[in-house]
Parts: sequence; structure tokens; C-alpha cells
Amino acid sequence: MAEKLSRKELKEPDAFMKAGSVARSWFQANVRVVSIGLGLALLVVGIVLAADYLKDRAEARAAQELGSRLKVMERPVSETATTTGEDAPFKSARERDEAVVSSMAELRAAHGGTRAARSAALVSGNARLRLKQYDEAQKDFADFLQGTPPEEPLRATALEGAGYAHEAKGELDQALAAFDRLERENRTELLAGMGLYHRGRILALQDKKVDAARAFTDVASAHPETEAARLATLRLAELKAQGVTLPEPVAQGSDAGVSDGG
Repeated sequence: MAEKLSRKELKEPDAFMKAGSVARSWFQANVRVVSIGLGLALLVVGIVLAADYLKDRAEARAAQELGSRLKVMERPVSETATTTGEDAPFKSARERDEAVVSSMAELRAAHGGTRAARSAALVSGNARLRLKQYDEAQKDFADFLQGTPPEEPLRATALEGAGYAHEAKGELDQALAAFDRLERENRTELLAGMGLYHRGRILALQDKKVDAARAFTDVASAHPETEAARLATLRLAELKAQGVTLPEPVAQGSDAGVSDGG
């Protein structure tokens, strides 16, 4: 991501879709960033599965199959490609995501109850987000969250995805609840502070700019020197330019962040 964003770029994630008054999600405006996060998440999936590889034969078979099926995500996209076969380029990113969803559904049906199947639900949920299949994405994320323990680091990715899905549907209160839960439950550095940052975004969408400024200010206090803090600083600059009085930063070690009540 570039070090500096224009004011137009800062505003784009907060645009609303005119059709049906549905909010356009931050996810839709930042596909590249989310794709990078997904790639990192998949790396963690591989590590987790490898650690349990010999736990039992069912888990081992499921893990092997997941590894094989994830290769579909490595196939390139080319509208002009003429080659055919299972390794041929996809005609579009949409075609690739549809193939991912189909492949993960097959694995989940064949290996239900395994860690590989739960990981497949997470992969499917992210693909469905890109396909704008928000209801289905929410179900995939819920399936993953229901089957994983609290210490599972990839829960953060699922909680963030659920928030994006609600936001894309214009369900801002539900999105806020999902992002608040992300802030409370996240146990990984990968998305440190992003729940609080997203809280500020949603509050800004709800035209609660003073509250949004408080959330963005708290990010730097609670999660200094993170990507979330950098993004929050950019948002604060935008709010200041709009005439919003920025709050004083809360000292580190205080109660900055999200309360249990959301």
C-alpha cells in the first residue's frame, strides 16, 4: 500500500452504493490488501495443518486434499489464454473464485468435521466476499468460527470477513459488532488493531465523526506502530480537514479500546 493516499482515496471506502441504498464495503475498495491478508492466512493454515498431519489418518487425508485443492488459487487469470486443461489460466478472477468455492464445498462434504474442512470454510468465505455473495460468506465464516477454539489465530480473519459482509449489505450496526468482537478476541499480530480501526470507519459511515475520531486516536494508543495505526492516522487527518476536533491521545496502558458492551 502506498505511503500516502489522496483525499479521494481516503473517501472511497466510505462511499454508498446508490442501488438499494446499500453501503459499498471497505473490502470492495481494498481487494488487494485483503488478498494479501488471505495469502498470509493460508500460510498459517498450512503450518497448523502440518503440525497435526500425523494426528490421525482422517485428518491427514483431509489435509493432503486441502493442500492439493488450494493450488487452484495459484492459477493465473488471462482473458486471452488459449491453453486448456486443469492448469490452464482462468478467463477472469470471478471464474477463479467460483472454482475455489466449488472446490472447497466438495472438500467440506467429503471431510466434514476435520480441521481441513473448517479451514476450507474460511477460504470459501473469502472467495464469496469477492463474488459479493455476502449471505453465503457470512455462513462460511460462522461455520469456521463455530468449529475453532478461542486460541485459533485465524478466527481474526473470519471475524473481519464477517464484518465486511455486514458492511457490504448496509448492516452497519452488525458490522460494528463484528469488528468490536475482532478487537476483543484477536490473538494474532496479523490484524492487530484492525478491529478498532474498523470501528472508527463504521462510526464515520454512521456520521458519528467525533466518536470515529476517538476510535482512530485509540488505535495508536492501544496498537502503536502497526498498519492499523498508520491507517488510523490517515483517517484522522481526513477528519481534521473536515473540521472535526480531534481528541487527545489516551496514554498507553490505559483502557483505550473496545468495551465488552461494544
